[in-house]
Amino acid sequence: MTILESALKNLVTEEMMVLAKEEGIDELNIHSAVSTGHAVIMKRDGFKPVGIGTPFRTKINVNIGTSSCQADINEEIQKAIVAETHGADTISDLSMGGNIDEIRRSILASTSVPITTVPIYQAVVESESITNVSEETIIKVIRKQIDDGVSSIVLHAGFSLETLHKMKGKRIMGIVSKGGSFTASIMNANSTGNPFFKNFDYILDMVKERDVVINLGNAMRSGCIHDEIDDFQLSEIRMNARLAKMANERGVQVILEGLGGHVKARDLMKWIKRHKELADDRPLFVSGPLPIDVAVGYDHVAAAIGGAFASGFGADYLCAITPAEHLRLPTIEDIKQGLIACRIAAHVGDSMKFGLNHLFNNDLELARQRFLKNWDKQFELSMDPEEAGKRHVPDQDQCSMCGKYCALSISRDIL
Repeated sequence: MTILESALKNLVTEEMMVLAKEEGIDELNIHSAVSTGHAVIMKRDGFKPVGIGTPFRTKINVNIGTSSCQADINEEIQKAIVAETHGADTISDLSMGGNIDEIRRSILASTSVPITTVPIYQAVVESESITNVSEETIIKVIRKQIDDGVSSIVLHAGFSLETLHKMKGKRIMGIVSKGGSFTASIMNANSTGNPFFKNFDYILDMVKERDVVINLGNAMRSGCIHDEIDDFQLSEIRMNARLAKMANERGVQVILEGLGGHVKARDLMKWIKRHKELADDRPLFVSGPLPIDVAVGYDHVAAAIGGAFASGFGADYLCAITPAEHLRLPTIEDIKQGLIACRIAAHVGDSMKFGLNHLFNNDLELARQRFLKNWDKQFELSMDPEEAGKRHVPDQDQCSMCGKYCALSISRDIL
């Protein structure tokens, strides 16, 4: 049985017990959340599971992978290692250059966190076309990736050819989802229906064999803040919600992508709540979102601001955005910077959702150690001890900001 099937039969699985201990949540609450589809458990054989959704803390995904113009397998392996070392809960391999099978298998061999793929990427590369991609090739790639041991796959199944026709001339940025654009290109060029929707039942059979989580992608997301959330996004959310219900009824766990990309800050609360309502409170995965468009080179900062509010308002799963977003394939350092920014966002969001007594909150103890000027302990409790340590002179009681005129030292004398 899959984890969801076990939950529906009123069984508490080993994964639920592991997560209950790790996150300080009653295992019966986890069981209830999984059985209703409000949470999913991603697993990898031999490694710790990851819980996503209510009532778990906000989780973070990091995107890595080669491109058609830059394909260094060793660099992608290092990115994966850095991502896991610095706290990524999951990693997505989005490779489209080099030996994609070898890259994916090497990343799996170098990590212990769940790995997600977007099968249409490899299907396009193997077909050497963005229009002539057969359904057989898509199914073959899904099978190959599942057999290699990925924990989740992304499908852009929630839009139709009719939707594409209606979209023409209606947006500044059009379709900014790469997987969504590939799927749309196949549909448009061949005047055919959505290949993932057409084969959804068969894909469910495949993923169920390995208890792989389906991530229903948001091809219709907005690519700039002046592309308002529109009928195309709403129709995709509704369709994805219907597909998620179908999958859950078959024992397959589902995450919904939504409201990723670019969303005005003032609209985040309203639309996240609306998405949760339309999707029956299933786990919501957002990329960013970016609340402004002009932070180029600093998009990880903008995304951290958007992600903090998104998480606090109910999003369950954030995708880290790097400083290289919109500019280039990210470097190893870009991956780290984007991940730390996203961890800050998730921590802020969790403080909104759970309050300051959440299990993973080190803020109180760090404040105590800061008052005592215990530098080493401060570094240890921080998100990036190495970076914090670099910015303070070793073995020095004072920092160079205040020197001997330190408010903390004066305060200790007074109070």
